[in-house]
Amino acid sequence: MVVQLETPTLNSTLTLPYAVEGLIQVFTSPNRNFFTSVMAQSLRIAGQGTPVLIVQFLKGGINQGQNRPMQMGQHLDWIRCDLPRYIDTPDLDEAENQALQQLWQHTQQIVSAGKYSLVVLDELSLAIKFGLIPETEVLDFLSKRPPHIDIILTGPEMPKSLLDVADQITEIRRSHQP
Repeated sequence: MVVQLETPTLNSTLTLPYAVEGLIQVFTSPNRNFFTSVMAQSLRIAGQGTPVLIVQFLKGGINQGQNRPMQMGQHLDWIRCDLPRYIDTPDLDEAENQALQQLWQHTQQIVSAGKYSLVVLDELSLAIKFGLIPETEVLDFLSKRPPHIDIILTGPEMPKSLLDVADQITEIRRSHQP
């Protein structure tokens, strides 16, 4: 779980006697599904006053690009790709690809600014698998993020390179067949 400490941001006056280092967490599953525990954790942390950003790369359909984030409470921003549908194939038209690339660029910029303490990158593994976001860019992004930011990556078939840099890996699977 992510620590519930106030963490330093760009405008913070808080000084701790030790450095708070953010974690990279991976939640993966053999199937594409909604990671309820990740969303619940995000809502709980935001409810305690910690700034949280949820980015859903492959979900669309509600006219909610990076210029129109959904704000859930004072501390949780939720953005999706500005598309009329969800992405379930690597075959995007030019406008769809541009919307996804704009969201990825926006995500990198906003995380670099250090405003959020927790950032959830939902279904990032599928965006990589589909060839829509380069794996090398994601690794570079993770290595250059401000050190206090916790990152949660979700999605099926998480690339090994991302598993290798993760501090925690949670695999969600069925324990029995119905």
